[in-house]
Amino acid sequence: MDDDVDVDKDELRSTPSFRYRWDVFLSFRGEDTRHGFTDRLYRQLTLNGVRTFRDDEELERGEEINPNLGEAIEDSAATIAVISRRYADSRWCLEELARVVDYRKMLLPVFYQVDPSHVRKQKGPFEQDFLNLEERFGVQTVARWRRAMEKAGGISGWDSRNWDEEELIQSLVKKILKKLSNTPLGAAKYPVGLDCQLEELMRMLDVKANGVRVLGFYGMGGVGKTTLS
Repeated sequence: MDDDVDVDKDELRSTPSFRYRWDVFLSFRGEDTRHGFTDRLYRQLTLNGVRTFRDDEELERGEEINPNLGEAIEDSAATIAVISRRYADSRWCLEELARVVDYRKMLLPVFYQVDPSHVRKQKGPFEQDFLNLEERFGVQTVARWRRAMEKAGGISGWDSRNWDEEELIQSLVKKILKKLSNTPLGAAKYPVGLDCQLEELMRMLDVKANGVRVLGFYGMGGVGKTTLS
């Protein structure tokens, strides 16, 4: 399989990542991959400067999805869903995936030791889990989760059975970095009133001096930090 794995074209029409708090939201079944694949993936993403949200809560969740998780999904440019054998055993994983689809986020699925067709059709290791969920929550509620799994299974993502695990992680990091590097940084076409600010900036940088200087911009969104830089 080529490193440049295809994703659903609809998922690419998302808001530029610099408008979000997070670059990537990680969705995964903790009991399956938290201390293995997902942990290594998270470390590589963060080492490469990718702002990555991972739920580290081990406590039992209540009846509603944690508001922080919902906000993190909405405030992320993309989602990597590590779909393992027990993914559908967690209604929270399915709810995360459904929200990703609802928000039309870029979705990068990793089929971790599972057949993508089983994900798409909710067969194999997922069949009984979905039947159990329908008994608990009703067919109508579970139908939304089924649609999310069907969507994920229909995307040409990463089938871990065809990859060395380290190469798979590097391919994912490469894909994310490529998407981030293609993100346009918007600046006004005809900036007004920047001359005095630019002069002050150049004075602070003292570009003709020897040595290294680091200058940070901070402030609320829309005040002109990107345009000035």
